[in-house]
Amino acid sequence: MTRCAVYGTGSWGTAFAMVLGDAGCEVTMWGRRAGLVDAVNTGRTNPDYLPDAELPASVRATTDPAEAAHGADFTVLAIPSQTLRENLTAWAPLLPADTVLVSLMKGVELGTAKRMSEVVEEVAKAPAERVAVLTGPNLAKEIAARQPAAAVVACADEAVARRLQAACHTPYFRPYTNTDVVGAELGGAVKNVIALAVGMAGGMGLGDNAKASLITRGLAETTRLGLAMGADAHTFAGLAGMGDLVATCSSPLSRNNTFGANLGRGMTLEETIAVTKQTAEGVKSCESVLDLARRHGVDMPITETVVDIVHEGKPPLVALKELMSRSAKPERH
Repeated sequence: MTRCAVYGTGSWGTAFAMVLGDAGCEVTMWGRRAGLVDAVNTGRTNPDYLPDAELPASVRATTDPAEAAHGADFTVLAIPSQTLRENLTAWAPLLPADTVLVSLMKGVELGTAKRMSEVVEEVAKAPAERVAVLTGPNLAKEIAARQPAAAVVACADEAVARRLQAACHTPYFRPYTNTDVVGAELGGAVKNVIALAVGMAGGMGLGDNAKASLITRGLAETTRLGLAMGADAHTFAGLAGMGDLVATCSSPLSRNNTFGANLGRGMTLEETIAVTKQTAEGVKSCESVLDLARRHGVDMPITETVVDIVHEGKPPLVALKELMSRSAKPERH
């Protein structure tokens, strides 16, 4: 039986642990809080994040990272992206030498502007062929309800991607393989930033034309950055690009969309953080995505606008007027 360790007991980590269990894997989740771990083990549910999802009997939890790692064929990392380096530094010595490290994280590291797979390779001293990314339109609550969904499993080694595909393929969860790790990760990271912008538009009372324009031009920004970094343009037309972008920008289940909507309604950053129970990755990653764009000489005006609003305190209405008054350009430039 395939053994999997899942580090993280939030919504997505729990939902993906359920997927792995339903696919026939033996799963051990790691969590910080003993009370939540006990609830998983005794009640077969995660009462804090997904109380209505019944976990398979093959899923258990522990507070001991070494116990979670023992014998794991796949080590799944489902923690906030900005905490990865510190946590993985502690966990890396515990991991089996041949385990495949799987990132569920959708962010870019502050300061280094590194993608999550790059941080994993660096900290765990793992070759790219042993690091995979799972991404796509995967809202955790819908997957926890076992509603149909699809995803992309990306790895430089296609055989490893196929192994992971088999490990998480269920009647309701359909993964596709890809070798474009750069494109898959950028699609997942930048869509959170665009979702903040779309959420702000909704919070300001703007309509579907504005939202559709932000989504489409946001995809153009993502694609420009991806191409500058060597990604395959086709990736952004697929599940890791357009698919994830549409789900995150259009669903009230999206943390980033909801966060942006609160800002658009006039709440301050501090007020919005206070009412947000889970991490909205785009809030911090917007800065690192913009940093990454500048390092590659790529123009990303929507991302820059989000940074201005979230971190520089620019009023959304002022930022909107500035964005709309930019010089006219061809659609493709």
